[in-house]
Amino acid sequence: MRCPHCGSQNSKVIDSRPSDGGAAIRRRRECEDCDSRFTTYERIQLEPLMVIKRDGRREAFNPEKLLRSLEIACEKRPVDPKLLRKFVIRLEDDLGVSEVESAELGRRALGFLRELDKIAFVRFASVYKGFSDPQDFVREIEALKTLQ
Repeated sequence: MRCPHCGSQNSKVIDSRPSDGGAAIRRRRECEDCDSRFTTYERIQLEPLMVIKRDGRREAFNPEKLLRSLEIACEKRPVDPKLLRKFVIRLEDDLGVSEVESAELGRRALGFLRELDKIAFVRFASVYKGFSDPQDFVREIEALKTLQ
């Protein structure tokens, strides 16, 4: 495993335990070159989840891509990053299918953010729904108000 601090491939496992209800293994590692410690997760991947894009293309689901878009929406907001990672893991586990439309992933992410942080919800919606006009923001905020 490559050390995120110095790039060395010399690391040793110092702790290993089940995580996510047994669906993953959490490992604490120590770099043998710079002595930094870092955490890795090992998960079973039975069949890669394929995402059907709007234009019909299919690509392998990349949980880091979804996580990064959630992190951007939540930037400078009082949101625990661990909640975002747990959501992405739970989403992938809950889908239980081999293919999913990107629109479905977006809808589920919006539902999660709506409950978590309204500002992050509007930020994510602006990209997901392709806002092109300030009025789009106003409409989304008004719709959000009616749901409360």
